[in-house]
Amino acid sequence: MALERLDGAEDTLQRASERKLEIPDFFVLRYVIAFLKGDKAEMEHVPALSRERSGVDDWMSNSEGFVLAYSGHLKAARKMSQLAADLARKAERRDTEALYEADAALREALFGNLSTARQRAAEALELSKSRDVAYGVGFALALSEDAFRSEALTEDLSRRFPEDTRVQFNYAPTLRALLALDHSQPSKAVELLETTIPYESGSPTVGGSEYLLGAGNLYPAYVRGLAYLAAHQGAEAAAEFQKIVDHRGIVICDPIGALAHLQLGRAFTLSGAKTKAKSAYQNFLTLWRDADPDIPILKQAQAEYANLR
Repeated sequence: MALERLDGAEDTLQRASERKLEIPDFFVLRYVIAFLKGDKAEMEHVPALSRERSGVDDWMSNSEGFVLAYSGHLKAARKMSQLAADLARKAERRDTEALYEADAALREALFGNLSTARQRAAEALELSKSRDVAYGVGFALALSEDAFRSEALTEDLSRRFPEDTRVQFNYAPTLRALLALDHSQPSKAVELLETTIPYESGSPTVGGSEYLLGAGNLYPAYVRGLAYLAAHQGAEAAAEFQKIVDHRGIVICDPIGALAHLQLGRAFTLSGAKTKAKSAYQNFLTLWRDADPDIPILKQAQAEYANLR
């Protein structure tokens, strides 16, 4: 899937099914492959099928939340995320519930709902301070103008996991780069992200819906693109956001996959490439044509596009 070989991925899952190998990961994989292929019938069929099996409900609900948010259906995504969290709570899986809350916080922050993001971040931390929850919450807080708490989480994360590759070469540098941006230091942000380059397109080998959905993958590239935008280096920013657009099998249905089109529009505008900028904005606005109209980043995109015409 990461290599865009979707037919091969489907064939592998079919062979697993023929051998009666059915685990929660496979249902989520089938769902996100259908998303990547634009197969709406399969996207309806797989969740219905998964709910006949135990241990899949919360993963699938979270997956549906990601997909809804990808096209700007934020209110519906919130409901699905809440359902996922409720199901995890009933199963007494606090870390998983916290991950779903962190996902929601990060999504709100990316979309510009900063107070809601801070609230969901606090709820996630009350449940767990696990590695991935701390990263998601730290990211959301850095985007939500709460650099103090984000910095504390970043340093705590780095101390607790001194030999964790993902923390030391992805999570911590990305959070520190975001904090540098909060302090208007884009060049420092780019420098901090140098260590992430060999790792940022990868995903961990452990299972779980978080990783199957692409959550967190290519975030360093997204932040590097933001840093270049802040430094008014349009061409360099465009190259980073293009990485995200070109690797749908890695990003899958993470919100940055949609937002990368908008950021490309901003980068091309900085570069003076007006035609490319218009195309990128149109790609984003087409993807979000039925989006909730009150999302802050959508309003910004619409205003920026209007100024281009």
